[in-house]
Amino acid sequence: MTPAQIPDVLSELSELFEGQGSAEYFGEDVTQAEHMLQTGALAEAAGAEPALVAASLLHDLGHFHGEATGHDLMAGTDNRHSHTGADRLARWFGPDVTEPVRLHVAAKRYLCAVEPDYAATLSPASVHTLAVQGGPMTPAEAAAFAAHRYGADAVRLRRWDDAAKDPEAPTPGFDHFRPLLARLLTAPPSEQPSGTPAAP
Repeated sequence: MTPAQIPDVLSELSELFEGQGSAEYFGEDVTQAEHMLQTGALAEAAGAEPALVAASLLHDLGHFHGEATGHDLMAGTDNRHSHTGADRLARWFGPDVTEPVRLHVAAKRYLCAVEPDYAATLSPASVHTLAVQGGPMTPAEAAAFAAHRYGADAVRLRRWDDAAKDPEAPTPGFDHFRPLLARLLTAPPSEQPSGTPAAP
C-alpha cells in the first residue's frame, strides 16, 4: 500500500466506527464502537504486539457488513462476522491481524470447552450467541484449535473482548489508534495465506 492510500483506508475505518459503530452492541451496555475501542485499549495496555492490538480494535468489523447482521445473530442466524470481518481486513492487513479476528468466535467456543469456569464469565448476550455459533468445541475441535498458528493470539483477543463491555471504562477514540494502524499499513505485507481454514 502506498502512503497516499493510507488516509483513505483510515477514513473508511473511522467512518465505520462513527457511523454503524454508534449503534447498540446487542444486549450490552456499550455501543459497538465503544466495545471495539475498549478491546483495542486492553490489548495495548497488556503490551500486545501492534498487529494484535489492531486485530483487537477491529475484531467486530464483520458486524457492519454482510447479508446477516448482528441483529440477525441475536435472532438466531449466525452472521459469521469473524470471517466476513477478516476477509474485509485482508484487503489492507496481513494474517497477523486478520487471523486472530477470524478465530475470535472459535476462541470462545474453545475456552468454553477447556476451562470449566469460563462460560460463567460470559455476558448473557455472549451466552446466547454461543449457542448460535456452535456451542463449546468437541475435544477434537479443541485440539485442532490449540494447534492453530493463531490460536493463542485469538484466545488473548477473546479475553480482552469479554472484558470490553464496561460503560464506565475510559475509552480512547479511534484517532488514538491511527498511528499504529498507519504503521501496519505501510509495513511490507505478510504473505496472505490462501483459504486459511477457520478453527472448527
